[in-house]
Amino acid sequence: MPGMAVSGKASATCGAVTMTASSVNLHYHGTNTPPTCHQDEVIRTMINSGDAFQYDVQFPLDEPPGLYWYHPHIHGISEAAVLGGASGALIVEGIQNINPEVAGLPQQVLLIRDNLVPGNPDPGGNIPSWDISLNCVPVPSPGFIPAVIQTKPSEKQIWRVVNASADTIIDLQLQYDGTPQPLEVVALDGVPIGSPDGTSRGKRKAETDILLAPGARAEFIVTGPSSSVKTATLMTLNVDTGPDGDNDPTRPIAAVEVSASAPEPPLTIPYAFESTHRQRFLDLDREKPTAARALYFSEVLSDPSDPNSLTNFFITVNGQTPTLFSPDNPPAIVTTQGAVEDWTIENRALENHEFHIHQIHFLLLEQDGVPVNNGQYLDMIQIPYWSGTGPYPSVKVRMDFRGPLVGDFVYHCHILGHEDSGMMAIIRVKPSTEHGHEESDTGSR
Repeated sequence: MPGMAVSGKASATCGAVTMTASSVNLHYHGTNTPPTCHQDEVIRTMINSGDAFQYDVQFPLDEPPGLYWYHPHIHGISEAAVLGGASGALIVEGIQNINPEVAGLPQQVLLIRDNLVPGNPDPGGNIPSWDISLNCVPVPSPGFIPAVIQTKPSEKQIWRVVNASADTIIDLQLQYDGTPQPLEVVALDGVPIGSPDGTSRGKRKAETDILLAPGARAEFIVTGPSSSVKTATLMTLNVDTGPDGDNDPTRPIAAVEVSASAPEPPLTIPYAFESTHRQRFLDLDREKPTAARALYFSEVLSDPSDPNSLTNFFITVNGQTPTLFSPDNPPAIVTTQGAVEDWTIENRALENHEFHIHQIHFLLLEQDGVPVNNGQYLDMIQIPYWSGTGPYPSVKVRMDFRGPLVGDFVYHCHILGHEDSGMMAIIRVKPSTEHGHEESDTGSR
């Protein structure tokens, strides 16, 4: 790749000025850390091979205890970096303080990654668009020989799973002799179930499968197979991503092997309790929104006369012109610290898209116009593909800008091939005034 300037002004950059094929930075996905140089700023931050660069990331006391992760986020080459495995898990400790039932449980930290499949699989087939691995153990097609998770018979454990894939959507299921097992979910995207603000006791929610968009996380209690179970498999189910989407077929991820002598996982949730810190999401569901916005995902061929031309990907505020991302673009949305906003996001494309915003979580309010009353705070949400007729699939989410974070950061599709191809935009959060926060801008900009 030839060198490419991140910005026309070197003073606006953090680190190197010219991008190369090996440029990196780090995004601390899901954390509410500042979008500033040397913390969690990805628009202008760039580190080149041979450079020295120090991160000094301050995790706030009101960060929910749970599972997060980190990965490079250089626009244009983020997909390649994450496909190459440049990622890792982050755990904010203390989930037992909110959900005491996990105290003392052995924990498995499971990172699912993806990588290139040789050739070019035909859309809609059983050959995956991307192979996957579990904790660096490949599960390649066509044989799909799974990784191995060892456990003692009927042992309870907490599994903390990151879908650290660049492009692959995972639909987790645990089967014993072909029968789906309950996955007792205690946290999603780092936020405990039933206690998003840390003021009440956490809950468990039993599921037989958990859909994980690229970048999403789930933490759940499992009961290992008994000695009488012949086959125990952690797998991903088929995901219909649309006529223009990737192939994400049913396939195994790991074989669960039972033995009385199985080694214990190296990590255990402490059987020790501390007072919880009040977390940032308190009463967000009761807040009156200061703005309502409508956005949409869309795609178009770069040369409409050539069906083999590259596809341009956009995320656009209603009323604005679809624009490919550039770090030099002005903010697509400007708001003010203290604001609470409701965003409705449509998918107008013939493939799934996965909405993610940096620096904050959001509260899921509606899916396809139907209220969702699960009170779950997320940083990832899938919006299924449009069929080509009828209403566009959509979600409505409540954005929480009441915290201390100000500055410029981004929102985008977390299928990183789409983000690299333009499906990202900048939001600017302005500081509140001394006499109370300004009213945030409503509608389009």
